[in-house]
Amino acid sequence: MKFTALKIISLGSIVGLSSYLIFAPAGISPVAWQAPQNKGLTGDFAENQTLSQIQRIELDRSEGPEDLAADKNGNVYFALLDGSIRKIDPDGTISDVANTGGRPLGIEFDNAGNLIVADAYIGLLQVNAAGQVSTLVTEADGVPVLYADDVDVAADGKIYFSDASTKFHAREYGTYGASLLDINEHGGNGRVLEYDPNTGKTSTLLSGLNFANGVSVSHDQQYLLVNETGSYRVLKVALNGPERGQAKVLVDNLPGFPDNLNRGHDGIYWLGLASPRSAPLDAMSENPGLRKVVQRLPAFMRPKAQRYGHVVAFDENGKILVSLQDPLGMYAYTTGALEVGDKLYVSSLHEKALGLTMNPFATQTAGQE
Repeated sequence: MKFTALKIISLGSIVGLSSYLIFAPAGISPVAWQAPQNKGLTGDFAENQTLSQIQRIELDRSEGPEDLAADKNGNVYFALLDGSIRKIDPDGTISDVANTGGRPLGIEFDNAGNLIVADAYIGLLQVNAAGQVSTLVTEADGVPVLYADDVDVAADGKIYFSDASTKFHAREYGTYGASLLDINEHGGNGRVLEYDPNTGKTSTLLSGLNFANGVSVSHDQQYLLVNETGSYRVLKVALNGPERGQAKVLVDNLPGFPDNLNRGHDGIYWLGLASPRSAPLDAMSENPGLRKVVQRLPAFMRPKAQRYGHVVAFDENGKILVSLQDPLGMYAYTTGALEVGDKLYVSSLHEKALGLTMNPFATQTAGQE
């Protein structure tokens, strides 16, 4: 009798768990797509340890120096999880600049010396030389900016920034949590926006992206490069002429999740890969129902970022020039890199430090500061 009762209880538990995994709200509406076959760390991305000896510049508080920008005096600015924006001078002294009260991600200087900030919780912000913060954009085309991610400023003063997801609010889920939801859904919720400071108007340059992330105006100012994190690629979007707003694939089938973009010297662009790709996530790309089931599992059982360091440099044609890696995870979750003379600063989503290594193009940049 007892054995039968235990069997009934066990069966009931299995039925209950199965019902939960199949029918409980998942919070996402996955869209079927076909992930490109992951070639892994081969060819231009052959595994190496060139980044494993990176110097860590420890921070005394907060974490996640997610993006970097340099001023004309060689000071390097970075934005942190606690809302603060700080800078490190050429001598290594770190000081406070401002606090947005949100989660600043992408940062870039405009032509007037103001720091333009893509704040994931608030929108597009401006920080002046005195550290005063003002809000520039919180909505575009009638749609709230829910996840301002990366930003760049063109020579004509126009500001381009990504709204990574118009569905999953970074403040509600956290920047990392919202990114996992949007990438798992693959619903084309991301967009790239253009803000004209002369008119105060904001318009949509490109939409339908799967987690719109890093942005960089091309060296010739004719295109905007955009990372589509959920599709493992970099797009090239025309800024002028009849093809304005049209996108072409520049770098495809990356071995990781692309994050930030920064211009380097003479036609070079730096790209951070925050994590290697997830084999389970790729395998489920064509099965929305299974992705819903996985989303209902406890967080520790779902696909997540792996501890790995990886930044690459490519040229105007999308040719990979350099692939710097740290499979040991000495400095992981790398989001981007910034050339400052013979130094290469590296940023991270979760580290409590800045990364610093030698600029592999130092001999080419020595006379360009």
